[in-house]
Amino acid sequence: MNLYHTKIIPPKEPLPRKVGLKFLTPEQKLFWQENGYIKLTNVYSMKEINEVSDAYNELFERKHRENLGLEASWVGNDMKKAAGYIDYTVKSIHNLQMHSGVFTQVITHPNLLDALEDIMDTEDILLHHTKAHVKPPEKGAPYLMHQDYHYFPHKKHTMLAVFLHLDDTTPENGGLAVYPGSHKLGPLQDHGLTDEKGDQYHYVDPEKYPLSKAEPVSAKKGDIVVFSYLLLHGSYLNLSDRSRRMFLIQVRAADDEPTEDVHKSPCQDLVLRGNNIYRDATFANRHMH
Repeated sequence: MNLYHTKIIPPKEPLPRKVGLKFLTPEQKLFWQENGYIKLTNVYSMKEINEVSDAYNELFERKHRENLGLEASWVGNDMKKAAGYIDYTVKSIHNLQMHSGVFTQVITHPNLLDALEDIMDTEDILLHHTKAHVKPPEKGAPYLMHQDYHYFPHKKHTMLAVFLHLDDTTPENGGLAVYPGSHKLGPLQDHGLTDEKGDQYHYVDPEKYPLSKAEPVSAKKGDIVVFSYLLLHGSYLNLSDRSRRMFLIQVRAADDEPTEDVHKSPCQDLVLRGNNIYRDATFANRHMH
């Protein structure tokens, strides 16, 4: 005798999106559409940012004590030569929401989700992954211009990044650089590689899209920069006496789907807002007999 009865729930058409912006002004919405990125300054309170900063520092200190090897750098002679530097590093931790509830509050903040809803034109927003990078003083690695598309390609290209600055950031301490409007070019040829451990490193032609010709995006502590995963972006070398700390959130629309089975992360497809009626797996109603 079956103890459970499974009822198949067919997908439904999404409800029409409510008309009207919740967070962005019409001018900000237009800037996003034309440039493929936007900087927002009023998403989190300074109290909230300080709480994130403290949790962030505590997590990195704990992982350092555990001696887990947080260093990451360019690999491959061609890539190092293209970047122009050999022995520079960043320190990285992935999936921060698995370490502290503070980071869960960051990715589910109503102001953030209001802004993302305006940018993505959907109420159905899913988490892809989170990560943190620290560029240490005097040796923080630069990153060549690249598209995040090559790390996790999707059919409708709804994937975007939320770059939360935990320090005042300029080109001098390894800040972000972008090619405005480059998201309109679509996926570009990848010049990256995969190392012996299977880690992937992607970048576009550094002669055609050099970091030196990109537009710097300076930001204050607490600012966020949201950008399309098709936007060409990179970051500068940190030779200052200041660290550059960032917390990155990648999200996508629920009606988008990956074209390759890559880059799996804990909590992937967590519904941050709205619904995920497009999920392949059957949501079953189970009843005891």
